[in-house]
Amino acid sequence: MDIPRQVVSFLSSRGLKLATAESCTAGFIASLISSVPGSGACLDVGFVTYSPTGKAGFLGVREETMERHGLTSEAVAREMAEGALRHEACCADVAVSNTGVADAASDDGTPPGTQCFAWAYRSRDGNIVTFSETKKFEGERNDVRRAAALHALSRVEHYFDRRIAR
Repeated sequence: MDIPRQVVSFLSSRGLKLATAESCTAGFIASLISSVPGSGACLDVGFVTYSPTGKAGFLGVREETMERHGLTSEAVAREMAEGALRHEACCADVAVSNTGVADAASDDGTPPGTQCFAWAYRSRDGNIVTFSETKKFEGERNDVRRAAALHALSRVEHYFDRRIAR
């Protein structure tokens, strides 16, 4: 299954645009999408915000959230995705975010391979519905990053369908 191609097809068929807000994957999610011919019709913008100051400054992640929950947390991932959609230069309808630890335990003891994700969807009335989850991946640093990027994309359609049920 070619996940990036499937996501481009899904977004294009619905006239949706995607934004990415990436930390651990450092642009890998956007890169996978952009590798698909025709992706320009559905990829709006990609943010790589590795540092806490980048997350706060570009995406509006609150320092309180980072301090209370840690950088590898669903709370931070949610604020990253929502911040991407709220960014003045973003015209996307869907945002996916990722933050995590690829290859060594973090200062707060988060195990290697832990990845937090969020998917935010802007409705026609401007409201944003957000979903999040945490997964742990095995392997070397770049294996974890690739698996995380593919997982993030694989859930775009799943949560799009679930947002209606909310």
